Amino acid sequence: MREIVRPLLAAGLFGLLGFAAAAAADSEADSEAGKDTAAVCAACHGETGIGVSDDIPNLAGQKAAYLVAQLTAFRAGVRKNALMEAVAGQLSDGEIETVAAFFAGLPGGSGTSAPLPELVADRVTFPKDYRQSFTRYTTISFPERKQVRHYYANRAALEAAKAGTAFPNGALLFVEVFKAKLDAAGQPIEGADGHFEAAELAAYTAMEKQAGWGDGVPELLRNGDWSYAVFGTDGLHKTGVNEAKCLACHKPLTETDYVFSLEALQETAKRVQ
Repeated sequence: MREIVRPLLAAGLFGLLGFAAAAAADSEADSEAGKDTAAVCAACHGETGIGVSDDIPNLAGQKAAYLVAQLTAFRAGVRKNALMEAVAGQLSDGEIETVAAFFAGLPGGSGTSAPLPELVADRVTFPKDYRQSFTRYTTISFPERKQVRHYYANRAALEAAKAGTAFPNGALLFVEVFKAKLDAAGQPIEGADGHFEAAELAAYTAMEKQAGWGDGVPELLRNGDWSYAVFGTDGLHKTGVNEAKCLACHKPLTETDYVFSLEALQETAKRVQ
């Protein structure tokens, strides 16, 4: 079976790359036409094509055919990256070609650039009284990260879930992120409830909906008016968090108002008075 699958995967990848190269060669892509689409890329790759952190590649001055090939592969799911697959999946062939031409036409550079101000994840306020005023509605274990997370919802979110309506402004979902307890082999220990046992607290995350919070966010990333945040164990915003990663991850979830854990929240809401 492996001998059959490998050639098929290779054929699929080379077919995509071949298509991408042909598209770039046959089309006089207008770099100006790619400006609007490139605005969403700026969230991570910078307004001048220089990435906003060391782990994000610079696109400025990159060859157009190469960029077309990579975006096409992301869109098809041949190349894996949750953020890039979510964005590229919304692009047409023409948009891929023009955005590639746009970045290819920029002067190359090195280093990093500042993230877009509207995508610095610091608008959500840490809810100090969440243990008393929020409802804990689910727990999820993450084997690949060796974490277990406890999820909480405020009253506005809980009532919307119970009524089956869209989340209103003021809805807030909050998560405690714990490192899992590990056994002698370094593997997470599962508790009686079927979830990993929690060790020390690692961080908090949150998503909150407020009117106008989606303004200024590129449409390919916008999650309505939801905004995201990551807090350290001291309850302070973690510096350098680029909200674009959260937005892209949640972007495909339009049917659940961008919430992964909606079903669990609805089930809990039914039991809460």
